[in-house]
Amino acid sequence: MSSIALITGSSGLIGSETTKFVHEQGMEVIGIDNNLRRYFFGDDGSTEWNTHQLKGSLKRFTHHAIDIRDENAVFQLFEKFGKNIALVVHTAAQPSHDWAAREPLTDFSVNSYGTLVMLEATRKFSPDAVFVFTSTNKVYGDLPNALPLVELPTRWELDSAHPYFEHGIDESMSIDQSKHSVFGASKVAADVMAQEYGRYFNLKTGTFRGGCLTGPAHSGAELHGFLAYLVKCVVTGKKYTIHGYKGKQVRDNIHAYDLVNAFWHFFQKPQVGAVYNMGGARHSNCSMLEAIDIAERASGKKLEYALSDQNRSGDHVWWISDVRRYKADYPAWNFRYDLQTIIREIVEATQERQGST
Repeated sequence: MSSIALITGSSGLIGSETTKFVHEQGMEVIGIDNNLRRYFFGDDGSTEWNTHQLKGSLKRFTHHAIDIRDENAVFQLFEKFGKNIALVVHTAAQPSHDWAAREPLTDFSVNSYGTLVMLEATRKFSPDAVFVFTSTNKVYGDLPNALPLVELPTRWELDSAHPYFEHGIDESMSIDQSKHSVFGASKVAADVMAQEYGRYFNLKTGTFRGGCLTGPAHSGAELHGFLAYLVKCVVTGKKYTIHGYKGKQVRDNIHAYDLVNAFWHFFQKPQVGAVYNMGGARHSNCSMLEAIDIAERASGKKLEYALSDQNRSGDHVWWISDVRRYKADYPAWNFRYDLQTIIREIVEATQERQGST
C-alpha cells in the first residue's frame, strides 16, 4: 500500500486542491467531506459538484461523508488505516464571521471540537503522520485595525514608516485581548490546540494562518469566499454589497495551489508545533475596489454594487501577511500565481460553470 493522505474538507477549495496535488505525487487519498458548507451557505456554497469531479477523475481517491465532530466515525477510519496515514491535512471548517454569530455552538463544535477530534485521532492511530492545519489570520482579532493606516484613492494602506509596511504582519502580533468575532475565537481555540498537540505530544503539526485563500475551485457564497463570490456577481450580473470601509479594505490573496505547495514542502521536512502566516503577501493583494476593477476588465462586464456603512464585526481594514518565516524554513517554495492570474482563472471557471462567456 502506498502512503496515505487523509484530507478533511476534501471537496472544498483547499481540500480539493490538496487532494489533487498529493494524488499527483502518488499518494492514496482519503477524503472526508459531508458538504456541511451547503448547510452554512445554501446552494451557492455546496461542494457536491466538486465531490463528483474528484471521484470521477482520481483513481486513488475515496470519499467519506463523515462529520468531523463524529468521534466514533473518525476514529474508526483512522484505526482502519493506522500508520499508513503519512499526512493529515485538516481544512474542514465553518469559515464565516456572520454565520458563526447565528449559531455559536455549531461554529465552535465544528472549528474547535472537530479539530480536537482530528488531532486526537492522529495521536492515537497515526502518531508519525504530519498534521497540517488551516488556521486563519482572524486569530489576531481586530488588532491589525489599530495599525496606523492612511486612506488612499482606492485602498487603505499602512503608514510607510511602520515596520510591517514592507513585508506585512508577522507571527509576533498578539492573538489576545482583541475582538475576533465568534468565528475568529473558535479558530483561536483550534489554532492553539494544534500547536499544543505538537509541543505537548510531539506531533509534527504545522499551523498555517491564511489570508484570503482563493482559486477557481472555490464555491463562493455571500458570507464566505470574497473573490469567488465577487467574480460570480460580476459574471452573472448579480448585485453585490460591500460591507464597510468604503470598499478600500485590503486583503492579500493566495491561490490554493501556492498554499498547498507550501503544505507539501512542510510535509517533506516537517517541524513540531510550527506556526506560519501564509497569504499573498506584498506579491498579491488588493482592495475591494481594486478587485472589482480587475474582475470587470477580465470579464468584460460591469458590476452593480452598493456600499454599506456597516462593516462586519471584527473584520480587518488592512491585512497583508508576512511570509518570511515560512520562506526562511522552506526557501525552495515561492509563489506561482499573481493577483491578475488568480482573478482571470476564477472568471474563466465561473463563466464555464455558468455556461456563459
